[in-house]
Amino acid sequence: VSRAYSTTSGGYKGPQAILWGVLATGGYSYMRSKYPHVTEEPARLALNSRKFKPFTLQDKVPINHDTSMFRFALDPDEELGLYVTSCFVAKARVGDDEKPIVRAYTPVSPQYARGYFDMVVKKYDDGKMSSHIHGLEPGDVLHIKGPIHKLVYNANDFKEIGMVAGGSGITPMLQLLQHVLDDPKDKTKLTLMYANKSEDDIILRSLLDSYAEKYPKQFRVVYTVDKASTPDWKGEVGYVTKDMVQKYFPAASKDNVMMMVCGPMPMMKSVSGPKLPDFSQGEVDGIFKELGYKSDQVFKF
Repeated sequence: VSRAYSTTSGGYKGPQAILWGVLATGGYSYMRSKYPHVTEEPARLALNSRKFKPFTLQDKVPINHDTSMFRFALDPDEELGLYVTSCFVAKARVGDDEKPIVRAYTPVSPQYARGYFDMVVKKYDDGKMSSHIHGLEPGDVLHIKGPIHKLVYNANDFKEIGMVAGGSGITPMLQLLQHVLDDPKDKTKLTLMYANKSEDDIILRSLLDSYAEKYPKQFRVVYTVDKASTPDWKGEVGYVTKDMVQKYFPAASKDNVMMMVCGPMPMMKSVSGPKLPDFSQGEVDGIFKELGYKSDQVFKF
């Protein structure tokens, strides 16, 4: 079943509207009139799982010192073609490299958004693809293929979902939580622990706080930073620990609980154990193993 998300002022009122509203109040304007009106006609799917296709950048909006939002154009009757949760791979030839760089990304736009899709990308000093994307200007293209299958999610599959994210690992969590919160029939409770080096590194903090304020009975976000930069910091300090997981997340003994994790490899090893070289889930290890979570209670992005 296809759902229409209007980009006009009288249209979509869910989390993505909050997202661009947050960016606008941060000093960056978002012109709704620049985007096509969405119709109720059946949607075409833009992605192709067999070949890379070019997608044109329409807007980019800085979020913080090293992260930006990138909006790519689709035809008015097109949806990107991802389900929750899944991702795509982007390809680019960078510098003098003989082979193109290929990296996986999770968009943050709603599953059924038409006429556009959004990416949030953090630029890393040694990240060839992230630097390439940050160098794009409106009118430039990025070649993308997908979807890449992750975890198929259905409303109320779980009573509670705990999410541990680090840095740019927030994007698959954002994809899931906005999908859950936009569905009034989905009663799944969500708790997100988001780890970063500093307060300035927290991507889309205002957006996440907006979700927590709008859905206080369903969504909670907890921040932890390596070192607090101000004395009035009210979040946690330090890496994600066993005590933090016990404090904020449902116990492994509770029914119908799922724990999800995405972030840098050291964090993955500490919290859940890494994925295997073939990208399969591997055994549960680290903090989650110590606390008794089983393989059917843990998903590693």
